[in-house]
Amino acid sequence: MDPEKKSVILREGFLVKRGHFVHNWKARWFVLMPDKLQYYKYEGSKRDSCQRGKILLKDCVLTCPYLEYENRPLVLKLRTTNRVDHFLEACSREERDEWAADITAAVDRLRAAGGGNMKSEQKPAVSQLHDIDLSKVLDSMYDVHSGIKMSSHVEQGCTYSNCFSGSSVVDWLVFMQLALNRVEAVTLATALLEEGFLRTVGQKSVEALRTAGLTEQFMDDSTALYSFSDSLTKRGSVKAETSLSAVELSGQVVKTGYLLKQGHRRKNWKVRLFVLRSEPDFLHYYDPTRDDLNPVGGFSLRGCLVSSLGDNGVPSGVKGNIQGNLFKIITQADTHYFIQAPSHQEKMEWIEAISKQT
Repeated sequence: MDPEKKSVILREGFLVKRGHFVHNWKARWFVLMPDKLQYYKYEGSKRDSCQRGKILLKDCVLTCPYLEYENRPLVLKLRTTNRVDHFLEACSREERDEWAADITAAVDRLRAAGGGNMKSEQKPAVSQLHDIDLSKVLDSMYDVHSGIKMSSHVEQGCTYSNCFSGSSVVDWLVFMQLALNRVEAVTLATALLEEGFLRTVGQKSVEALRTAGLTEQFMDDSTALYSFSDSLTKRGSVKAETSLSAVELSGQVVKTGYLLKQGHRRKNWKVRLFVLRSEPDFLHYYDPTRDDLNPVGGFSLRGCLVSSLGDNGVPSGVKGNIQGNLFKIITQADTHYFIQAPSHQEKMEWIEAISKQT
């Protein structure tokens, strides 16, 4: 790539994009430039050199978080000046918020350079939390159509039904404009917890409530679980069930990211969302084009071997026109997984993270 062109890239990586005409979800490689967001398709194991689309950022309006998709809590919405909506999903809350911050900064720079007025489709958010009626906030959270979504979550080998994570509560409060930012949302959620409208579920949130200071009682954390108080029984009580899959998924999330994986049978390459967990140490992968929240595969890292593969030539067992940045994991059962990272740095980070768990 031309060095001068490379210098104007602000950010790049995989995002999952909803199609305009057929509303399916596809992984695309996005490149953020000062005035536009370009995206490319991966053909097998290599990025297509032809740009598949672009989003002009001038006067765009960003909504983050965007919570209209029940099974996709990590979506952001970008509305162009022509009122075309683009829905993009990141691999983690941190990654989503970083993309949102970089896109917002680019839009702000364009607006400042052009002297235009900021466009917004949102109403001013409430900034003084002491004026908020907590019972009305609770009613909104509990609304069947627009309220916070309840689902099953795993912690310490147990699956808890009818609950939600701390970070999903914070996302919802910001999305509904009941708080200006995540800090205000945590303060509001803490007030709901103190008043008994919400309650802790599982060990992590219980321990935080017991040991933390007043301002840290509620956790903006995807692994800290909460539910409505016992007096609100309309949606069912929280139940805990233990299963083998629950144990696999109960470890602490160490790392997440989009990587390319070679199939075992057809040897084709697909973008997968990888999630590395510790205690127990497992690596699971998900199909980001599906709304199903269950992994499509995974394995224990006990006794695994992970190694980097050179980019000169095609290693044995690898098919296709390879972009590079390959590594291999051999499980204790002698199953070989060939994985491709988007960059050399990400490859080395994944190898290091996996090595610590084996």
